[in-house]
Amino acid sequence: MSQANEILFIASLLVLVSIFAGSASSRFGVPFLLVFLGLGIFAGENGPGGIVFRDYELTYAVGSAALGIILFDGGLRTHFATVKLVVGPALALATVGVLVTAGIVGAAAHFALGLGLLESFLVGAIVGSTDAAAVFFLLNVKGMALQKRVSGTLEVESGINDPTAIFLTMICVELLRLGHPPETLHLAGLFLAQMLGGLLVGLAGGFVLVGLFNRVPVAGGLYPIVAMAAALLVFSGAHFVQASGFVAVYVAGLVVGNRRHRGAQVILRFFDGLSWLGQIVMFLLLGLLMTPKDMQPYLVGSGVAAAVLILLARPAAVALCLLPFRYTWREIGFISWIGLRGAVPIFLATIPVLANVPHSEVYVTAAFICVVASLTLQGWTIGPAARLFGLELPPPPEAATRTDIDLGSALDRDIASYRVEANAPALGYRFAELPLPRRCRIISVLRDGTVMDRQKLEGLEPGDYLLVLAPPEQFFSLDRMFTARRQTRAQRRRRERGEEVFGEFVLAGDTLLGEVGVLYGFPVDDKDRNDPVGAYVRRRLRHRPVVGDRLRVGPIELVVREIRNDRVTSVGIELEPEDHPILRGFRRAFGFD
Repeated sequence: MSQANEILFIASLLVLVSIFAGSASSRFGVPFLLVFLGLGIFAGENGPGGIVFRDYELTYAVGSAALGIILFDGGLRTHFATVKLVVGPALALATVGVLVTAGIVGAAAHFALGLGLLESFLVGAIVGSTDAAAVFFLLNVKGMALQKRVSGTLEVESGINDPTAIFLTMICVELLRLGHPPETLHLAGLFLAQMLGGLLVGLAGGFVLVGLFNRVPVAGGLYPIVAMAAALLVFSGAHFVQASGFVAVYVAGLVVGNRRHRGAQVILRFFDGLSWLGQIVMFLLLGLLMTPKDMQPYLVGSGVAAAVLILLARPAAVALCLLPFRYTWREIGFISWIGLRGAVPIFLATIPVLANVPHSEVYVTAAFICVVASLTLQGWTIGPAARLFGLELPPPPEAATRTDIDLGSALDRDIASYRVEANAPALGYRFAELPLPRRCRIISVLRDGTVMDRQKLEGLEPGDYLLVLAPPEQFFSLDRMFTARRQTRAQRRRRERGEEVFGEFVLAGDTLLGEVGVLYGFPVDDKDRNDPVGAYVRRRLRHRPVVGDRLRVGPIELVVREIRNDRVTSVGIELEPEDHPILRGFRRAFGFD
C-alpha cells in the first residue's frame, strides 16, 4: 500500500511541476514539450530525482494510448475542407517522404555511427516521421495563423505518417531478428492493408460513434467518457484486423469532429485537456527512460544524424513530394523546416529494445538526440520561420469571449454567448445595421445586468453580453465581429507605419483588372482587361488559392485577403513589394524593416 501511495505521489507531483514549469518557460519561448522531456530526465536515474525506471513495456503501452488520444483530438479539430485541400501532398509526404527521409538519415547513420546498412536504415525509419503531438501542439500554442495550405499539410501529414514509420521499423526489426527478408509483394500488400484497413475502420468507428451520440441519450458529463473509450476502442480494435490504429483513430476523430452530434462542445473541451495530459505523461515517461551516462559514446554520431535529418533529409523529401503539387518554394522551405520530431521517434526506439535487437542503446540515443534537436531548433523558431517565408497571417480572433450552448443534432443551429470586446468591429455599426452572416440572429443583449430592448437599441457597447443563434459554420465570422483581433509584434510595427498586413489598399474581388491597371499604373493585356481581379488571381496562381497567397503583377503585388465559396472575394495591393520574398521575410522576421 505504501509503495502504491509513493508512486501516486511522485506521478502527481511530476505532472503538476511539469505544467507550471512549462507555463513559466513559455515566457522565454521554450517549447513546452522540451520542458516535459527535460523534467523526466531531471527526475530520472542520472538526475537529482534518482528514479530508476526501465519499464519499456509500460512506456510502449502508455505511449500508444497517449498517441491514440492525441491523434483523435487532432482529427476532431481538422475540417474536411482542409483535408480535401491537402490530402494528395500530405499522403505523398506520409509515404514517399518518410521513406526518402529514412534512406538519407540511414546513410548518414552508417558513416557517423558505424552501423551496418540495415541497422542504419532502422535509425532512419525510427526518426522518419513527423510527430502529431509536436505538430498539433506547437502550431496551435504559438498563437499564430499560417496559410491554410501550409498548416493543413503539416497537420494531416503528421496525422497519417506514423504507420509508414512503424511499418518500416517493424520490418527492420524482423529482418534483424530472423535474418531473411520477406517477399516484396507481401510487404506491399501488408502496408496497403494497414493503410486502407485503418481508413475503413476509422470511418466505420466514427460514423457509429456519431450515431450513438444522436440516438442513445446519456448524461451530459458522460459524452466525453464515451468518446475517449470509443477512440481507444477504434485504436486498439484496428490492430486485431491487421489495420493501422493510428490512421483509424485519426480518421474517426475527423468524422466525429465534422458531423453534428450531441455533446460536441463538452467533448472538444475534454479532449483539449486530455491530449495535454497525454503529452505530459508520454514525455515524462520517455524522459525517465533516458540515461545520459549510457548515451555518451553515441552522442557525436547521433548529432550528425540529427543535423542531416533537419538540414538535408527533410528538405529533400519535402521538395520531392511537394513540387509536383505546385507548392511555392516559400511553402516548401517552411514545411521543410517545421518537420517536428517529438515522442514518436523515442516511442519507436522502444520496439528494438523490446525485441532484444543488438545495439538497442544506439537507437534510443539517436532518437533522443533527434527529438531534442528538432524541438530546440525547429520548435523554438516556428514564429520567425513563418515570418521569414512570408506565410504568417493575422491571428484569428480569440473565442475566449464566446460560450457555446449545444442544441444537439436535431437543429442545424446553436446558441452562443458573446461578450463584446473593445475595438471589436461590431462597435462601428448601428445595431439595426449590423452585417450579421446569413441565418444568424441576435436573441438578446444584456448591458449592466439589464436585458435591453432590441427595438430601441442604437448600438453595442464594450462589455455587452449577447445571445446569438447561428449555424456552427458561421461562428468564425461572428468571432471576428465581436472580438478584437490580435496582432503579432511585427504586424503592429507595420500598422504603426501605416502598412496593412495584406498590402496598403483593399479591392473587392469583382473589380476589373483593367481598372486596377489604370489606377496603379501598370500594363494589362487586352485579354485580361475585363477579368475580375479575384478571378485573375485564381487563374494565375498555379494552385488552389488560400488566404495570404501573393501574385506579382508588374510593379505591384496582389495578396489574397478573403475567400468565400472557393472564390477570391477580397484582394490587397502591395505597392512596393520586395523583389525577393525571402529577403522580405528575413527583414520582417528579425525586425529590420
